[in-house]
Amino acid sequence: APFKRQITYSSRPNHRARVAHSMGDRQFRTYDTSALQPKRSKGPMIAFIAVIVVVALLLILGVSTLVRGCTSGNLAADGQQVTVEVADGESTSSIAQSLQQAGLVSSAGDFTKKVSDLGLDGSLQPGTYTLTGGMSLEDLAKTLSAGPGLSGPSVTIPEGLTLANIAGRVSDATNGRISADDFKAQASNASVYASDFPFLKDAGTNSLEGFLFPKTYAVSSTDTADSLIRAMLSQYQTEVATLDYSYPTSKNFNSYQTLILASIIEKEASDDADIRAKVSAVFYNRLLNTGALGSDATTAYEIGGDPDNYDWTTDSAYNTRRHAGLPPTPICSPSIGSLQAACNPAPDFDDYYFFSFWPNDQGTIDYFFDKTYDEHQATVAAHS
Repeated sequence: APFKRQITYSSRPNHRARVAHSMGDRQFRTYDTSALQPKRSKGPMIAFIAVIVVVALLLILGVSTLVRGCTSGNLAADGQQVTVEVADGESTSSIAQSLQQAGLVSSAGDFTKKVSDLGLDGSLQPGTYTLTGGMSLEDLAKTLSAGPGLSGPSVTIPEGLTLANIAGRVSDATNGRISADDFKAQASNASVYASDFPFLKDAGTNSLEGFLFPKTYAVSSTDTADSLIRAMLSQYQTEVATLDYSYPTSKNFNSYQTLILASIIEKEASDDADIRAKVSAVFYNRLLNTGALGSDATTAYEIGGDPDNYDWTTDSAYNTRRHAGLPPTPICSPSIGSLQAACNPAPDFDDYYFFSFWPNDQGTIDYFFDKTYDEHQATVAAHS
């Protein structure tokens, strides 16, 4: 019998689980046979069954070993510190296996691919590393490429965390010496830092939401909320220096508005650069031609959870189904990939206004893009 697939908004920033964030209303809607054999004498049958059982056991053991070699179901908890040794001359695949065994990656193959995609093959440095659960593949690759200089206590900021989430991690990393409330208070007014970090000028007196760049930071006993914030802002400044803002500027978007859009892309798109660019194009098309962004992720940010039971008639600047334009602030700290997508939406995608995403049989997510509402509804119906 068919079954209903239901997807909900996940609190884990690196797993997208909202379906059909679109301008329209959402619609969320084996038979085994075996042949009978003629009756045979019991002797041959028993021998045959014994052979089948042995073969089956060997296959099960082989598949189990293969699965264990490819993925890990025992990931380290977010923020949990894990020590990893990288030997001199150790291959990327061997390092990937060590990271998987340590619970830092779910798939050794995914880490190897990320290293290759980043052009870091052969550049991972030997040494002893103190890493933490929840680090992204990119963060792990860059940390191992930079070398083991980052030792001792640290705080990892994965992509997609909010200011409140980051404050909690800082508090945990400092054993409460820097409380979450103190960190949030220090980050509550961007203008305090604007003289040292000019890219903050368009943020006005809004908080530093979105500017605290995702990365692993060393934490010393003398660090304060201010010093950690400055480290995160310095990292943001370094990362965005490579961005080309020509496209958003041509559409009258300043750097802060581009960051806001990037934060929404972070929540709505997968890690695939092509998907991010297409989601970015859809949002630009909506903003520039209809005015309505239509992202449920902005409401999820405001209410701090799943918006399935939200009253969409609510007059809120974060209700982007009702309120035109961008929300007033970013909704998370986006990755450099999402910032790149906000600066470079997919070309030749001007006619697309809808997208939806659905789980496939491989346990990943498939994205679908449509030009019209009717086409979008057909896509939704086909996957509900």
